[in-house]
Amino acid sequence: MTNSSICGVVLVTAASQQQAEEIAGVVVEAKLAACVNIFPIQSIYRWEGKLHNHQEWQLLMKTDLKVFPVLEAKIREIHSYQVPEIIALPIACGYEPYLQWIFAQVGS
Repeated sequence: MTNSSICGVVLVTAASQQQAEEIAGVVVEAKLAACVNIFPIQSIYRWEGKLHNHQEWQLLMKTDLKVFPVLEAKIREIHSYQVPEIIALPIACGYEPYLQWIFAQVGS
């Protein structure tokens, strides 16, 4: 772990379970996330002046935020949305062995 390493959670939504699983597999295989949880959600939002109400799939990625720029670029490369949700939140506290596992899984 380096001084610039901070564990975080990255939130991403996808249009389908298949797309969510594809994104999750790519980022874990590329060692950009240690683990990705996927679950269905209902999203209500405004896009291009219209109100939308759709089922989407939420990805919850546990990662080292030092790789965020590369993770973001990889998600944008394979995502179907014009403007995908890609939001990083730092983990303020956590079980230290789990956080160390995240660091061990992410990166080179």
